[in-house]
Amino acid sequence: MDGAEATRRAALSAMGVVAWVPRRAAAEAAETPVAEAPAVRHDAPDWDELAARVAACQRCELHQGRTQTVFGVGNRNAGWMVIGEAPGQEEDRRGEPFVGRAGQLLNNMLRALGVERGEVYIANILKCRPPGNRDPRPDEVACCEGYLARQIELVAPRIILCVGRIAAQNLLKTQAPIGKLRGQRHVYGAQETPVIVTYHPAYLLRSPAEKRRAWQDLLFAQRLYAELSA
Repeated sequence: MDGAEATRRAALSAMGVVAWVPRRAAAEAAETPVAEAPAVRHDAPDWDELAARVAACQRCELHQGRTQTVFGVGNRNAGWMVIGEAPGQEEDRRGEPFVGRAGQLLNNMLRALGVERGEVYIANILKCRPPGNRDPRPDEVACCEGYLARQIELVAPRIILCVGRIAAQNLLKTQAPIGKLRGQRHVYGAQETPVIVTYHPAYLLRSPAEKRRAWQDLLFAQRLYAELSA
């Protein structure tokens, strides 16, 4: 067994999946309507200007309690983009999305597919931590929406992996439960970027029995990405 395969098997173990699980995804379902991205102005900012705007943002009251904004991290030319909900306490402290136990599990989820964290781009629906890690409010999401839309436009990923109900519902403009959103190829924006929905790593830590379903979602995303890259 080479080093890459050993790493993949260790990541699968962390996901609660044995190495012999078949690498066939669930049957593809019908494509859902396109989730429209907010319009981007003609003076759309580049990465540096966008990061500066986010760092100085006071559009909603969340800026009053933040330690710092959590802009995003990773490969800005990535084929994969991961979108989560909002920063937690540790993310707020470190200024980076998906750190701590949930971040470690996300890393293992990606590694199980042969993808390292640094190869993807990771961002959140919100750039500031809601008090007590409560769910984002619609007005807060609206204030950050243009920032995320521009990040997606700049990265131009081949596929978006949306983790968690809150992220999926806000990105796709739907109230459908996550059970209805999984297993489907959704699309986002004018470029109709494919979106695959799975459970949030924090939820999987609380509900490890759902790791099997999350693995199915990841295999579905991997198969779709391979088709798009062919």
